Amino acid sequence: MFGQTYIEYESSSNNVEIITRAKKTSVLLSENDYPGVIRAVADWQTDVEKVTSVYPIRVEENADLVGNVVIIGTIGKSDVIDQLVAEEKLDCQDLVGKWESFVIQTIDNPFPHVDQALVIAGSDKRGTIFGIYDFSEKIGVSPWYWWADMPVVKHESIYVKKGVHKQGEPSVKYRGIFLNDEGPSLMEWVRTNYIDFTHEFYEKIFELTLRLKANYHWPAMWDNTFYEDDPLNAEIADYYGVVMGTSHHEPMLRPHGDWKVHKKGPWDYALNEEYLYQFWEEGIKRSKNYESVVTLGMRGDGDEAMEGIFLSKKKLNCYKRLYLIKER
Repeated sequence: MFGQTYIEYESSSNNVEIITRAKKTSVLLSENDYPGVIRAVADWQTDVEKVTSVYPIRVEENADLVGNVVIIGTIGKSDVIDQLVAEEKLDCQDLVGKWESFVIQTIDNPFPHVDQALVIAGSDKRGTIFGIYDFSEKIGVSPWYWWADMPVVKHESIYVKKGVHKQGEPSVKYRGIFLNDEGPSLMEWVRTNYIDFTHEFYEKIFELTLRLKANYHWPAMWDNTFYEDDPLNAEIADYYGVVMGTSHHEPMLRPHGDWKVHKKGPWDYALNEEYLYQFWEEGIKRSKNYESVVTLGMRGDGDEAMEGIFLSKKKLNCYKRLYLIKER
């Protein structure tokens, strides 16, 4: 986050008007951008409306721009952003090839018929999403607005300080939320308000994750299996832009709930190598098109100590075989 905000609520010679109740605001967004970016822009429109009672109009052609102008897009996915970079109107030197970085910049004359505009540009999908949500937070929409019923303070207008405001790569690449020991409190609440730990619930988790500029999630695991409880869970995670993983005792993207359902033989690689290999392989195959971090190693069944291999040399040989297989 920036130590000093770039948002102001009164006009001055050092800022640019972005939102005002007296004028329309257009947001220009390429239809070729990531679906997750397009979804986040819809959140941004709603956030702006909460604060100002003005709902920005989304357009896809610069000829359709009216009123104040905001341009949002990802380098390499938005023709408009790429054009502004090529014309040296947008400072993206610190974005090219970077991870989850963004720039928020005011520019003059982005197009012949537009005097000024605000640009939110990202280095990649989450970079753009983080830039979008950074603006939302700066105008007073808390990442916790839904989970903690956080109210917003109303303003008639929003201005952005002239210049370039940047956020670079995070110091921790993967950071997020683990729904650990979710029973009984969260589990009961979820099953009261939703069918179960399905995509309707996880959408709220994923939005919070991204608003907090996090990117990673370990799902509920006691009585659930993220990938099989709802076939849309993994798809929605990818759509939002959240990287999925499993906990320390759930290797190869197979939640412990999967083993409860599909268990065949002992959870012992020395005795059940063929079936466990197949079990883990299926976990990787079903997630091959999604961003994932794969847990390696092997704990005992349900996070117990390993059983069946008591001598340290035998344990070591077993672990060596496990790692060789997971490197294939």
